[in-house]
Amino acid sequence: IPALATEPQFAQRLREHLEREQLLDRHYRLQKVQGGHVALPVLEEKLSQLWLPQEMPCDLVQIQDPVPSRGVRRQTPAQKLREELRQLLGESWSEELERDVPRAWQRHGDLVLLSEDSFRAAQWENLGPVLWETVASALGAQRLARQGRVSPDGMRSPSVSLLLGQDGWVEHVDNGIRYTFDVTKCMFSAGNIREKLRVASLPCSGEVLVDLYAGIGYFTLPFLVHAEAAFAHACEWNGHAVEALRRNLALNGVQDRCHVHHGDSRQLELQDVADRVNLGLIPSSEEGWPVACRVLKKSTGGVLHIHHNVESLPVPASSQTPVLQAEQGSPEAAKCDGEVQDPKEDRGKETLGARIRPEWQTWAEATAARIQELLVELHGQLWCTSILHIEPVKSYAPHVHHLVLDLECRP
Repeated sequence: IPALATEPQFAQRLREHLEREQLLDRHYRLQKVQGGHVALPVLEEKLSQLWLPQEMPCDLVQIQDPVPSRGVRRQTPAQKLREELRQLLGESWSEELERDVPRAWQRHGDLVLLSEDSFRAAQWENLGPVLWETVASALGAQRLARQGRVSPDGMRSPSVSLLLGQDGWVEHVDNGIRYTFDVTKCMFSAGNIREKLRVASLPCSGEVLVDLYAGIGYFTLPFLVHAEAAFAHACEWNGHAVEALRRNLALNGVQDRCHVHHGDSRQLELQDVADRVNLGLIPSSEEGWPVACRVLKKSTGGVLHIHHNVESLPVPASSQTPVLQAEQGSPEAAKCDGEVQDPKEDRGKETLGARIRPEWQTWAEATAARIQELLVELHGQLWCTSILHIEPVKSYAPHVHHLVLDLECRP
């Protein structure tokens, strides 16, 4: 079942908020999850209505084995699905087919998106349309689609087939922002909610943003709607994403404060306009670094938000990552003579079950040094790069974390 995981000190406030919004699933208990966080179960059919205050840090997770509340024995959607399929197949039911039934999926309004490894056995084909009608009924959906592998075309185009229904356009409400997109043509990452909430809380009033990899507006919209950026330049080369982006800007009433640049951001002709640049591309946004340096304002500079996947060594459960010097307020953290500063992390903050790891620090310092070199080459004068913050967004693979580096760049 879906749940919102937060730090224990925020659990009660988050529960009260979910109860007020009638989003809390009372059939299941609160559970502890990885990193010492507490997970509060939410009603899957109301995920599209999810809205969270910016000051409430949390992540959307899936609990595979939820614990029912006392006195409640409620059948999970996955259990209901398996039972109905068992009845449909009768004596043809087998362990192989049971392994083929999904235990988790994505819900987009009345459309459920199944994983690519579901219902792949040849026996399913014999059921025809009745299979998808049964699945949709069990999951409370009107439309069904199945995820394929992401195309290696540089645009991260999804390979999604529509199984039931006429079109793939859906709508999400995420932190009070409306997103619409076609699931068969555009990606939507619910796992980035933590970073979207964070950028929404940044003080961007009066600033100009350049979003080099805008997609359907994942970050462009929080910057404009909540962070109150004065204007945004949104760059995107996928035509399907551009169509969704334009719709989303209009849905949220900010189309007059954004210019969409349809094309390769590496060929962007803008320069000397940005107070802030978002580089939200993984596994690496390095190809966009020269462009980011060029669009920063020459006289005042600005802040880069650099996304990257960083691999780190596994940390034994019994050990703790040492606290960085900058967290202790060392004098070395205050240098700004062309050297890289240490990150000013929140004291004692635990994120993803660990503090800032040495590999993350090493990557951040190397990135800051390289950006500084690019700025010096571009402008012919010394620039200072300062690491403001390292934000772990999520674990992308075993020992690989999606990080965001907030890097201040000043002449």
